[in-house]
Amino acid sequence: MINMDQAPSATLAIGIEQRLSAPRTGLFGLQHLLALTGIWIFPVLIGQSLQLSQVQVSYIVQGCFLMTGIITVLQSSRLLKLPIVQGPTAGFFVALSAAGATFGLGTAFGSMMVAGLICMALSIPIKQFGLFGHISKLSSSPIVFGTLFVIIGAQLASIGVSGWFGVSGTPGYGAPNFWVSVVTVITVLGCLIFGGNSVVRRAAIVWGIAAGTLVAAVAGLWTPSGAGSVPLVHAPTWLPFGFGVEWSVVVVMMLAFFQAGAESAGMYSLVGSWGGQRVGLSRTNRGLFTEFFGTTVGSLFGGIGTTSYPENAGIVRVTGVGSRFVTAAAGGAAIVLAFIPGISLFIAGLPSPVLSAASTILFGIIAMSGVQLLSTVEWDDLNLAVAAPAFIIALGLQFLPASIMAGISPSVAAIVGSPMMLGIIMLVVLHLIVNVGIRPMLERGRPADAVPPAVTALAVPPSSNV
Repeated sequence: MINMDQAPSATLAIGIEQRLSAPRTGLFGLQHLLALTGIWIFPVLIGQSLQLSQVQVSYIVQGCFLMTGIITVLQSSRLLKLPIVQGPTAGFFVALSAAGATFGLGTAFGSMMVAGLICMALSIPIKQFGLFGHISKLSSSPIVFGTLFVIIGAQLASIGVSGWFGVSGTPGYGAPNFWVSVVTVITVLGCLIFGGNSVVRRAAIVWGIAAGTLVAAVAGLWTPSGAGSVPLVHAPTWLPFGFGVEWSVVVVMMLAFFQAGAESAGMYSLVGSWGGQRVGLSRTNRGLFTEFFGTTVGSLFGGIGTTSYPENAGIVRVTGVGSRFVTAAAGGAAIVLAFIPGISLFIAGLPSPVLSAASTILFGIIAMSGVQLLSTVEWDDLNLAVAAPAFIIALGLQFLPASIMAGISPSVAAIVGSPMMLGIIMLVVLHLIVNVGIRPMLERGRPADAVPPAVTALAVPPSSNV
């Protein structure tokens, strides 16, 4: 029997509290920066969906660098004290895109700030006052987040492939852009397949973007623009889209915080175990409070909300370098990049077909990560009752008739119209009702030697033509 009071065994070659030489710290820190694919993709996709200018997109990129850097430095230093790297997450990307289309980005980011303040209060790391750690541990079941990741991947599918051909009326629209997109996808897949346990595989999305951009430039379909028109050093822009608050969007953002926080809590525990450390509830709340604080501050500069990146945790595990001073250096570098607007403007101007192609693979990985989680679920009738309605209803509401959606208030539509937001509400509620509430009662009433009911409701005879 495992003694839960003992710390787990360390599996890292370089421990969490160990320091490396400056060159090695910089090298491993660079690997962590290259794995932050959300900074390269999400701001530009928000810009495409909301028809933002290149300069406006660069504001979001700068905000992301700033937010990522602040949180990563705080997590790696005196607060969480773990080699955790934070970066923009798909949950906030979806929430900001949906809210921005309905209410404008000023209201989307303003509502994210308010939601962040509320979540900070729920995770305040003082004795037992941090409720968020309790909540996230209660509902971070594979059936909840596995199904949610599949929903997110399915929701984002329409964004990726449709952009492979570029935008009508722009250079290369159609077949030329399509072949650039194919090069991007092949490069990403090649790095994933043949990259081994190296930065080649961990930063596959970045290498794909680099290859696709190079091909687009050589073919005359893209030229870098604007980077020389801005100051060499300039602070991120304060409230670049204005400020507003819409309470339905606050609810949506709180759900995004919930998803990101629960994912981060699991990552804290996992990474801590590699370093021989047990991450308890108080420490988890301390990390979540830091994450929510950083996201709240970053929202004032247009940054997309973050979570702990599994790609960066993978780098820690594969290289065996768990030094929190390495991830702190990566966070410091991100803060520096936030003050160099030319880099953000360059990223904002990357070819849209290339980013669409790279995002297609990224969104597929998100969906398949959900499938991987769901493979650990015991699919009895009770678990089907949790996942099946949440999955199909959340995705199905995208296809409500326009006349019905027109009659729904914007506040309600902000939730109903987002599969991810509706999905997490349904999954958490159904999981708590069915698995936390009903399942124990049924098991208490079942004889000890009884066989659990099999899943028969959806059985299809072998000879069926369905």
